[in-house]
Amino acid sequence: MKLAIMQPYLFPYIGYFQLIQAVDKFVVYDDVAFIKQGWINRNQILLNKNKHMFHIPLDGASSFRRINEIYVSYNPLNWETKFFKTLNQAYRKAPFYDKILPLIESVILKQQGVPISEVALKSISKISEYIQLKTQIIESSSVYNNHELNGEDRIKDICKRENAKIYINAIGGKKLYDKADFATIGVNLFFLEGELKPYKQFKNDPIPGLSIIDTLMFCPPEEIKNILTHYRLV
Repeated sequence: MKLAIMQPYLFPYIGYFQLIQAVDKFVVYDDVAFIKQGWINRNQILLNKNKHMFHIPLDGASSFRRINEIYVSYNPLNWETKFFKTLNQAYRKAPFYDKILPLIESVILKQQGVPISEVALKSISKISEYIQLKTQIIESSSVYNNHELNGEDRIKDICKRENAKIYINAIGGKKLYDKADFATIGVNLFFLEGELKPYKQFKNDPIPGLSIIDTLMFCPPEEIKNILTHYRLV
């Protein structure tokens, strides 16, 4: 069994879905410390030929709290309206805007007071369903109850409990994890190095690494599934 574990990101970029596609079971690591200025509650879209950051406002965001303990803000400025106005400005002429807008609305609308982990997970699950990924997705908080462990030990514990023979981490994990350490518990560790295959974004020069929202606006599901195959395991 092939396993991957990642924090829940909001409408993550295509590389996140490459990791999901590469494994049999994907654990959303929702009960670890929140990372400020990370991708848990924000991402980037294409606006006027440039990267544009959007975010969901949070109450009590702190690196001393777990991701699933931080909630979407009751924002009096109505960030939902602002977000969808920006989305319309950015993508109303994109080929799949009308099809993808309801999907995004189903994730974003009326989420005040909901844990950001749930909103991010919803974005991941709904898009995985849309592009017909078969990977099982579960939340770490609902299964393992191993908070007494930290870092690599906690990852290894999840691998052992899932009887994983292969653990695949994002390429950034090369700085954190050692293949020999995982081999001692019978797990083959690999790192996924993705290729961000370009696709047509209006008449712009391609801007890689944007939120999956951008990919959905320009590409049909079958093209996205093809893009997901462009990676190597090292």
